[in-house]
Amino acid sequence: MSVQKLKDEAARALGRKDVKYLIGYKKGSYGFRVSPAFIEPKEDIDQLIWSPLCNMSLVKYVMMEEALPSLTEQAMKPSKIALVARGCDSRALNLLIEEKGVPRDKLYIIGVSCQGVIDQRKIEARFPQVTESAEVVEDNGKYIITFHGQSHEVPKEELLADLCTVCQYPTPLIYDKLIGDKAAARKPCYDEIKAFEALPVEERLAFWQQQFSKCVRCYACRNVCPLCYSTICSLDSLSPQWLRRSVDPSENFMFQIIRTFHLAGRCIGCGECERVCPMNLPLMKLNRKLEKDAKELFDYESGKDPKSKPLLTTFRPEDPQGFIL
Repeated sequence: MSVQKLKDEAARALGRKDVKYLIGYKKGSYGFRVSPAFIEPKEDIDQLIWSPLCNMSLVKYVMMEEALPSLTEQAMKPSKIALVARGCDSRALNLLIEEKGVPRDKLYIIGVSCQGVIDQRKIEARFPQVTESAEVVEDNGKYIITFHGQSHEVPKEELLADLCTVCQYPTPLIYDKLIGDKAAARKPCYDEIKAFEALPVEERLAFWQQQFSKCVRCYACRNVCPLCYSTICSLDSLSPQWLRRSVDPSENFMFQIIRTFHLAGRCIGCGECERVCPMNLPLMKLNRKLEKDAKELFDYESGKDPKSKPLLTTFRPEDPQGFIL
């Protein structure tokens, strides 16, 4: 995808009378990091980037509260937010529109056809202690990585984020303007989930007990999730108190199970929870299990259609009822 085309479209978006600012990507302060860019004057558009390093979702920033202007200022100021969105981001936006978390008419979506992004941990393990801001471009199945005046070629599959290999919708499903050629949708693949389901119950339980014992309850997974946008989270409640503040295996287990089921029929597979987890917990293994169940039991895919009703707010007589005693 041409970065210049993205900048040109960003300029057009900011030239609209109804757009107040644009959220995109810019270089981070060091190494392989990128940062969100909040651009209002057109003069700042040159800082926009797009590369395989753009591995974070920007949807969360749409949901953050803003200081409300006076009624007079609200009537006079533009109201739309322009947003650079990948395929998985577009699914999150669709779901937020379904749930009335954000009105569609408050968004101007610049969709970018995504060929996959780099796993931050993989590239930093391959090139440790890189302090200079690096650049990465994709060329014929390889990443060309440049830093400290030198270029390195690495096969794409060695650094590609695992979730990108099973991404069903690399092309955004909703947008006002699409940048880049459309990529074909992939068929759902849950081979790794089926393999885990085939293990004995005791082995699966032991696996998650071991994983959750490492959790430090930093809440980064919850805070970064674009679909966790409640002003007050029930897990922070003291009356009733669902969780104690102590960090121990049983409380961690309860926290992660509640967090996962909150995303049942809602997770859009962006992998933000895993990306930010300081303990490298395989949280998407849980999320993809429920995604697989929603697909198999109810033929439902979260965020596929902004006009569909959320899975857990609907009832059909033909739905499976095996859980009813």
